[in-house]
Amino acid sequence: MNGAAKYVLKKLLQRYWRLTRGMTLGAQGVLIDPQGRVVLIRHTYVQGWRFPGGGVEHGETIATALTRELREETGAEITAEPELFGIYSNAAVFPNDHVALYIVRNWRRDRIPDPNHEIAEHGLFAPDDLPADISDGTARRLAEIFAGAPRSAHW
Repeated sequence: MNGAAKYVLKKLLQRYWRLTRGMTLGAQGVLIDPQGRVVLIRHTYVQGWRFPGGGVEHGETIATALTRELREETGAEITAEPELFGIYSNAAVFPNDHVALYIVRNWRRDRIPDPNHEIAEHGLFAPDDLPADISDGTARRLAEIFAGAPRSAHW
């Protein structure tokens, strides 16, 4: 699918979501390993390395969505209660979109899922050695978490 077609599809989906949902909510996890590295993923449909996560489905709790998305996208299983780091407005994607960001320090991964139609690549990165094409929002959140940057209300 070319860039123009992706843009049109994105705008159509946003209108559909706006008509069917008053607000959208996503759950993302900052998986931090014992060496202080973070798991990032690269999607097939959007540019840049990002935290794993996704939308909270109808009838699903945020915690359930986080657990499901981390398992699906990275193979990670949460082994202790994650820490809610912040809730962000993500109006760049959708005017009434919000993201709940959790820090997950206690997790295990017995397998890394193969790349698929949604996830192109997985990576484990030290906060001082991030990929050049990390998404802006992900970079800002990592600066908040690891470098003490002021927290924003916007993704």
